[in-house]
Amino acid sequence: MPAPQAVEVRIMRAVLRPAATVLLAAVISMAQLAFAAPPDSTAIDLSPPAAGSDLPDLGSPAEQMLSHTDEYRLGAMVAHELREQNALLEDPEVNDYIQSVGQRLASQSAMGGAEFHYLVVNDTEVNSFAVSGGWVFIFTGLILAANTESELAAVMAHETAHITQHHIARGMQAESRQSLAAAAAMVAAILLGAIGGGPSSGNVIQGGIVAAQGLAIQAQINFTREEEKEADRVGIGYLAGANFDPYAMADIFETLGRTEGLAETYIPAMLINHPVTSDRIAEARTRAAQFPPRHAHDSQSFELIRERVRVLTATGDVDLAAQYAQKVARGDTSLGIRYGYGLALLQSNHADEAAKIFGQLLPQHQNLTLLWDALGQAQAKAGHTSEGLATFEHAETLFPRNVPLTVRHARALMDAGRPAQAHLILLDLFNIVPPTPDQIQLTALAASAAGDPGDAYYYMGEYQLANGDPQLAVQQYQLALASPRISTIQRQRYQARLDEIRDYLASLHKPKLADEQQQDQRPSRRGGGQ
Repeated sequence: MPAPQAVEVRIMRAVLRPAATVLLAAVISMAQLAFAAPPDSTAIDLSPPAAGSDLPDLGSPAEQMLSHTDEYRLGAMVAHELREQNALLEDPEVNDYIQSVGQRLASQSAMGGAEFHYLVVNDTEVNSFAVSGGWVFIFTGLILAANTESELAAVMAHETAHITQHHIARGMQAESRQSLAAAAAMVAAILLGAIGGGPSSGNVIQGGIVAAQGLAIQAQINFTREEEKEADRVGIGYLAGANFDPYAMADIFETLGRTEGLAETYIPAMLINHPVTSDRIAEARTRAAQFPPRHAHDSQSFELIRERVRVLTATGDVDLAAQYAQKVARGDTSLGIRYGYGLALLQSNHADEAAKIFGQLLPQHQNLTLLWDALGQAQAKAGHTSEGLATFEHAETLFPRNVPLTVRHARALMDAGRPAQAHLILLDLFNIVPPTPDQIQLTALAASAAGDPGDAYYYMGEYQLANGDPQLAVQQYQLALASPRISTIQRQRYQARLDEIRDYLASLHKPKLADEQQQDQRPSRRGGGQ
C-alpha cells in the first residue's frame, strides 16, 4: 500500500490536468477503491460477451470484491456530487434523448438496459467516462463533436462495454478495503476542486485529501490498452445489435485522432483517456466487418438535440440568434438550423418570433415531440398561456406520458397558477416512468404549491433518496407523517417508505457489527489460552 505522501503527490499531479480530465481521474481512482462488506453480499458475475462476440470470459475480482449494491452506490455518489456542483446538464429533452440511445445499446448486453443511467456533463471537452453500476457520463462537447448519431452512439457503446465487462472492478486491489463513506469524501474533495476551477482549486483538493486520510488510491488512472480494445470490440457488437453503423467506432476515433499531432492543449480529452492508434482503428474496422452492413441514418431527434445542446451551452457573449439568422439568410433552412434559431430566439426573450418558427416546422414534423414542447414553451413565454397549454394538452394525447412534454406542461401549469393540475399529471408520470431527481423535485414543488404538504415532504424524501442521502430522506418522511390533514392512504404510504429506508440503513451496520464482535472475541480466546 503506497505511503500517504505518495498518494497525495499522485493526486496533486492529476490536479494539473484540465478540469474534465481531473474529474475522470477522480472517478476512476475512486472506482478502484475496495469497499467494506455491503448489505447485499451477493457477488456479481461477469456478463457474457455481446452477441456475435468471440471474447472469452476472463473472470473478474468483482466476483469476490464488489457487490451489485456497491457498484450502484459508487456511481450514484459520483452523479450526486456532479449534480451538487451544477456540473450536469439538467435538460429534460437532452436527457431523454441520451437515455433512449443508451437504452438501445445497453439492451444488447446480457445485463439489459434497465439498470443503466446515461447523464450529460455540461463541459465543452470532447470526453466521456463510465462508472460502475451502470452509470455513463457523456460530455456536451462530445455531442457537438459527433458527425453522426452512430458516432455518438459508438462512444456510448464503448463506455457501456466498460461497465458490462466490469473493467473498473478488475482494477481493484483486495488489500485496499475502505468504506463507501470514505470514498465519497475523496470523490467530493476532488470534484469540488476540479469543477470549481480557479487558483484555490488545489487548496480545496489538498484539504479534502487531508480530511480523507487513510484511503488507499490506485495510482493508475486510465484503463489498460487491452481493456480499451475489449470495450471497442464489445461496444461494436452493441452498436450493430442496436442498428447503428458498426464502423462508427473507428470513424469517430479516426476523426479525433487527426488532432493528435497538435499541441497537447488542443488534443481532445478523450484521446488522453482513450489513446487511439492506427492499429486500434484498424482492429475496430475489422471487427465491424464481421457484422452485416447497416444502413444507419441519423434520426431527426439527433439533429435537433445537437442544436439544442449548442444553444443551451452557448456563452453569454455569443449572439447565437444572429448567427442562426445569417445561416438561414444564406439558404440553410435545414430542420436543425431552424430549430436552433427558434431556441436561440426563445433564450433571448423573443418568444413570439420563436413561436412562429416552431409553428411553421410542426405541420411537417408532427412526430417530433421536441417541436411540440418548444412551441408550447414559446407560446406560454410570449404570454399566450391558453394557446401554450392547449398545445401541451394536444401533444400529450398524441404522446402520453412523454417525460419532457409532461415536465414542460407541468411547469407551464404552475406558471399559470394551476399547481394542483401540475401535481396530478406529474404523479401520473411518476407512477409509470422512473423519474430523475429533477422531476422528483418538481413534483414536490407542485405538491407544495397545491397545498399538499404531506406529498411535498414525501417527494422531497424521494429526491434526497435519489441523490443518495437516505438519512435526509428519513427526516422528510417523518415530516410528511407529521403533516396535517393527510389521508389514511397517504399515511400508510409514507410509513411504509419510512420503514423500508430504516430497514435499509440498519442493514448497513450489520456487517460492521459482526466484524466488531469477532474482534472483541479474539483477545478473550487468546487470553484463555495463556
